[in-house]
Amino acid sequence: MDFMGMMKKAQAMQARLQEAQDELGRVEVQGASGGGMVNVTMSAKGDLKSVSIDPSLLTPSDKDMVEDLILAAFADAKGKAERAAGEKMQALTAGLPLPPGMKLPF
Repeated sequence: MDFMGMMKKAQAMQARLQEAQDELGRVEVQGASGGGMVNVTMSAKGDLKSVSIDPSLLTPSDKDMVEDLILAAFADAKGKAERAAGEKMQALTAGLPLPPGMKLPF
């Protein structure tokens, strides 16, 4: 077994994983709820970037509904971010002999 060759491959994989993490920080996804009345933008790493609320929702009587819509929009964006990250990692690890269910980074 070529130990040095394996070490070089591991270092190359580590560099690609870091590049992928950096790229996910730059990818933005948007989530929406309430028919587009509430929108959130976040990075594919899960960092919240912005929240937009339609002015018609900004009445005191709608406070609970607005809070629920923000949560729903965030959940929508988070799901999209997780899918984007999963696709990136799947493309990165294609062809690697990883056991089923093993996720990277470790």
